[in-house]
Amino acid sequence: MEKKSSNKNLHKAGAAKKDEFYTQLVDIENELKHYKKQFCGKMVYCNCDDPFESNFFKYFAANFNELKLKKLIATSYAGSPIVGGQLSLLEIKGSKGKQPLKIEISEVPDANKDGAIDLTDVKSLLKHNANVATPLKGSGDFRSNECIELLKQADVVCTNPPFSLFREYLAQLIEYNKKFLIIGNVNAITYKECFKFIKDNKMWLGLTMDGRNKWFQVPDDYPINDNVANSRIENGKKYLFVKGCVWFTNLDTEKRHQNLDLYKKYTPEEYPKYDNYDAIEVSKVSDIPMDYRGSMGVPITLLNRYNPEQFEILGLANDKREIDNAFIQGDEFYLDEQHKRFVGMVLNKKATYARILIKIKKVKR
Repeated sequence: MEKKSSNKNLHKAGAAKKDEFYTQLVDIENELKHYKKQFCGKMVYCNCDDPFESNFFKYFAANFNELKLKKLIATSYAGSPIVGGQLSLLEIKGSKGKQPLKIEISEVPDANKDGAIDLTDVKSLLKHNANVATPLKGSGDFRSNECIELLKQADVVCTNPPFSLFREYLAQLIEYNKKFLIIGNVNAITYKECFKFIKDNKMWLGLTMDGRNKWFQVPDDYPINDNVANSRIENGKKYLFVKGCVWFTNLDTEKRHQNLDLYKKYTPEEYPKYDNYDAIEVSKVSDIPMDYRGSMGVPITLLNRYNPEQFEILGLANDKREIDNAFIQGDEFYLDEQHKRFVGMVLNKKATYARILIKIKKVKR
């Protein structure tokens, strides 16, 4: 029998605050290898990562010396379902039961003298150095005063924040002017609170996920069905297949400064104008005309190739599923000036899918 597929897991997780999605180490390694120089001499804070399970913590701890980090801090939270799963709390110097912890690492010595730094050395450090682990006074929530004080000290924040709190989490990073590399759902691009940061070049997409579906480990008590295509149990661990995952960052990359090759020329027949706004419809990023001087609506996938030196972002138009009914009812479409966010583009009396409104900065003749 064919397995059923669904994307309701992510929405259910947000509604029930079941946000403990643990990123696989290979996905972290594939992305972070492009930023190694930008971590040199930095204090990294993983503020949504229980260090007993988080692969973010494992990556930075095991690569502490190679990345030449100044300091690594990770904070656990009250009620974590996996505290002590990887390393017994009784083996952690400075721990007090299941009370939330701050783990702070300033060096990782080669404890077993094998010439390499790995998680074995990290575990030895946690077991024998009482200054590394300190009980938190509060819950360990990233919004707590205690964690905000740690955030103020950090140079770079790297984590997989709760998807249901993504708007609030991102706003906090921007407020405190932090460098960051975080995972979110591609739909976050269309949140007005998030899109304004993209438009203002305060945030852009990372390199390796591109909205692809990804497997995430979930806690043992997470309710999943091993008989459907978007969940599995492997070696006793539970996994969910989550759609549309991307990296969001404000760490610079070479790719962000590479121009998208444009080869097509504009014709009115191939690029019709919207019914409700003076811009042309471009249904594929590869079809952006190189010689058009006006505004155009393009798929949000442009952000995977967006170069702010090549394009100017004017605004964002809502997805057709949000505005079809409004059009049928005769409501007007407009521009939200505060966020430069168009409520919707209409073409031949039909709403389009989500569109980013852009102009080319230097038009080829």
